[in-house]
Amino acid sequence: MAKTDIQLKKSAQKKRTAWAVAIILAVLWLLVAFVPFLFMVLTGFKQKLETIMYGAFHLPETLYLQNYIDVITDVNFWIYFRNSVIVLVVSLVILLFISACAAYPLSRFRFRLRGPVYLLIVAAMSVPIHVTMIPIFQMTINMGLYDTIWALVPTSVAFASPISVFILTGFMEGIPRELEEASDVDGCGLYRRFFKIILPLSTPGLSTLAIYNGVNIWNEFIFAFTLTQSNGNRTLPLALWNYQGQYASNTAMIMACLTLSVMPMIILFIIMQDKLVKGMMAGAVKG
Repeated sequence: MAKTDIQLKKSAQKKRTAWAVAIILAVLWLLVAFVPFLFMVLTGFKQKLETIMYGAFHLPETLYLQNYIDVITDVNFWIYFRNSVIVLVVSLVILLFISACAAYPLSRFRFRLRGPVYLLIVAAMSVPIHVTMIPIFQMTINMGLYDTIWALVPTSVAFASPISVFILTGFMEGIPRELEEASDVDGCGLYRRFFKIILPLSTPGLSTLAIYNGVNIWNEFIFAFTLTQSNGNRTLPLALWNYQGQYASNTAMIMACLTLSVMPMIILFIIMQDKLVKGMMAGAVKG
């Protein structure tokens, strides 16, 4: 009995130590993630001279709302916002549909080229996207898409497709095959089986990919800066260039613009966080 009590005490002590370490790491990660965001928001409430006179880490003297008002009332800001929404929605619809169509045969069928195709998709994940900037720039000009928001859609879909197909393939492999066999008995064809059974059951995985890729598409800067030129075709991450001159920049206005730019994704994440967690847990259990 004494040995059993000692073992129970040691086990309880290990659990408490593990929880303490986990809490400390979680708090440290919260500070790493939250402090820069708080710095950005508070800097947006400063006046321009405050950032020059008192330094970047000085708290604002008053909550100067004019920076946020100026950004919101700027016509170009809403043009950029509209363009970002269009690129995001169109890219996600195309991306999720193509990824689902590609993941379905890779996960459910067995054919000769399945292995090489799957390895090629996985290998594409390791390609740095910025090494393709010059070929994409030339291709965009040749296709007549330069300086249009539609130039950003193919790039967003192409670079997000490998990881999306990889994740969806693993997710669909966990769907019981008995459901498809039952649908065969009921006379369901291949396409009906995909749209009526596989696609609805893959909703958690699709939701996770929509949030993950949506954040990347929304925040994309390099290709938006390279493939667009006029204010009417630029996206929201480029709005901060309106407050940056050749020799000086309005840091407070830039931070206010950045804060307003990230707020849609934060709100979307808060609304859909349950779907994100369910998708990740479902993929972990089924994988």
